[in-house]
Amino acid sequence: MREHDSLYSWTRLFIALLLATVGNIGMWVVVIVLPDIQQEFKIDRGTASIPFALTMVGFAIGNWVMGHVVDRYGITKTIILAATVNTAGYIAAMYVNNVYSLSILQFFIGLGTAAAFGPLIADTSHWFLKRRGIAVALIASGNYFSGAIWPPLFNNTLQSDGWRDVYWILALSTVFIMIPLSFLLTKKISEETARISDAASSDKRQNVSISPKALTILLSIAGIGCCVAMSMPQVHIVAFCIDLGFGPAVGAEMLSLMLIGGIISRLINGLIADKLGGVYTLLIGSTLQCIALFLYLPFDGLVSLYIVSLVFGLSQGGIVPSYAIIIREYLPGVDAGTRVGFVMMCTIMGMAIGGWMSGWIYDLTGSYAAAFWNGIVWNFLNIAIVLFLITRNRKSKIMSLQTAV
Repeated sequence: MREHDSLYSWTRLFIALLLATVGNIGMWVVVIVLPDIQQEFKIDRGTASIPFALTMVGFAIGNWVMGHVVDRYGITKTIILAATVNTAGYIAAMYVNNVYSLSILQFFIGLGTAAAFGPLIADTSHWFLKRRGIAVALIASGNYFSGAIWPPLFNNTLQSDGWRDVYWILALSTVFIMIPLSFLLTKKISEETARISDAASSDKRQNVSISPKALTILLSIAGIGCCVAMSMPQVHIVAFCIDLGFGPAVGAEMLSLMLIGGIISRLINGLIADKLGGVYTLLIGSTLQCIALFLYLPFDGLVSLYIVSLVFGLSQGGIVPSYAIIIREYLPGVDAGTRVGFVMMCTIMGMAIGGWMSGWIYDLTGSYAAAFWNGIVWNFLNIAIVLFLITRNRKSKIMSLQTAV
C-alpha cells in the first residue's frame, strides 16, 4: 500500500492543521495583550516585551525537546502532554499580579505550544514525498492561521472583560479541541515507506558535500538571522500603531493582514519548493523579506502601513518551512523530529532575541527606525549563509562531473 502522498496523508495533514491553528495561539496571545499588560502593570515597552521573549524562549526549547519526544513516543502523546502544560499555564496566568510571574508562565506556555509547530511539521514530512513542500508549508501555516484568526476574535473580550478572560477562553479551547484531535494521529509510518523516503533524498545529501552536523549548525545560524529580522514587525506592529496614533485595533488588523499574507506566501513557497527545492526557496523568501523591511522606513501613513504589512507577510511566510524541507532533503529521516526541532528552536530564539532587542532599541532611541535597520542587518547574514550553501552545492556538482569524466 502506498503511504506517501495518499488520501490518508492528506487527511492526516488536515487534522494536524487544525491542531496547529489551536495550539499555536500560545505564542500570539501575549502580543495581543501587550498594551494592556504595559498599562496595568505600569511598565515600559522593553519590560512589557519580556513575556513575549520568554514565550519564544520556551517555544524554541520546546521545539527541540518535543522533537525528541515525537521521535520516541509519537505525535499523539506529545500533543496530549503539550495541551496539559498549556491549559495549566493559561489558568495560572489569570491570577498573576506582575509581569515577571506572567513571563514565567508564558515560558511554559511557549514550551507546550512548540508541539504544534516543529514536531507536527516533522511528523507530517514523513507522510509526503512528491508533495512534501506544499504539505510542510500547509502545516507550518497553522502558526499563521492561529495568529490571523484568533486576534480579531479577542477584540471584544479585551475591551469588555480584559486580557485575563482571553486566557480562560484559551484554556477551554486547548482541552476540548487539541486532546480529542490528537487521538486521530496514532498511526505511524511504516519502516518500508521511511526507507523509500531516505533513498529518494540520498543523492542530495551527497551533492551538498557538508556533514550533517555542519549543515545543521549553518541552518541554525541562518534561522536566527532571518527571525531577528522577522520579529520586528510581527512583535511590535500593535505598539508601533499606537505610537503613530492609530490605536491597538488597527495594529491587530495589520498583524492579521500580515499573517494572512504569510499564509499565502507559505502555500506559494511550498509549491516552489516542490519544483526548486528548499535552499532556493529559502533564498527567495529571505531576499523578499529584506526588501519588505526597507519599505517600513519611508512609509508611516495608515493606508501605506496596511499595504506594507501585507507585502511583508507575502514576502516572509515561506522562510521558516524551508528549513524543514532542507533538512528532509539533505539529512536522514530517522531523527527528523530532533533535527527539525533544533533548527526551529534557533529560528524561534531569533524571534525571542529580535522581539526583546526591538523593544530595547525603541527605549534607547524613542522610535522604531533603528530597530528596522537592526533587522535588515540580521537579514543580510541569513542571505549570506544561503548563498554559501548554494555555492557549495554547485561546486560539489562540478567536482562530481569532473570526476565522472
